[in-house]
Amino acid sequence: MNARRGHAPWPAVAAIVIGVLAAWAGERVYVAHRTAGRDAAGAAPLRRRAPPTPVDGVATDEEAAPTDEAASIRIPERLPPFSLSDRDGRVRSITDWRGKSLILNFWATWCAPCRREIPLLQTLAREWGPRDVATIGIAVDHRAEVLEFAARFHIDYALLIGEQDALDAATALGVESPAFPFTVFTDRDGEVVAIFVGELHRAQADLILATVLDLNAHRQTLTAARHQISSGLRALKE
Repeated sequence: MNARRGHAPWPAVAAIVIGVLAAWAGERVYVAHRTAGRDAAGAAPLRRRAPPTPVDGVATDEEAAPTDEAASIRIPERLPPFSLSDRDGRVRSITDWRGKSLILNFWATWCAPCRREIPLLQTLAREWGPRDVATIGIAVDHRAEVLEFAARFHIDYALLIGEQDALDAATALGVESPAFPFTVFTDRDGEVVAIFVGELHRAQADLILATVLDLNAHRQTLTAARHQISSGLRALKE
């Protein structure tokens, strides 16, 4: 039957509707793909958190870490040298803190567990500072965002800021697929005692730092200290 004058045939109308829907769907797929690509290739921080393979000196917050493919972390015996800008724009070498035990917290402004850690890090900086333990935040993020965030949350411990250069520092520490936050603990001789991946809590921090003090007093070896920390952190989860 011929179509009524002034009206398109139903097959033609259906074809038009299908074409519009296909174009809309194609645009949605394109936008999603473009957004995913921008996230993967854009800012330096990586947003996927993966737990490392358990080894002495490496621990994870298993509740916060997804059951993703494990990332192997092989920490170096000593803290590798690296330099990053501080909040005033001065380039600081990590060796500026030579002779102090260090709490190096790698974080980013978009990371919720990182934000939750800040009060604890403030407390650790205040309580352990007199015992020559320096707390340093390593912000793997855009500088302007870090400075605004630090001012808003009144972060008063030392901050170093970087993007790819901060990721390079993480890689030098054996953390090639950064899972934020993660915290590196060293003794006063620059030995890397532990790396904790995930949100740090007070009991975990006290356990690790007590072992750091034992190392500083030469009451045990680095290998024994790492094993003691791994065993102690597992016991805290039981």
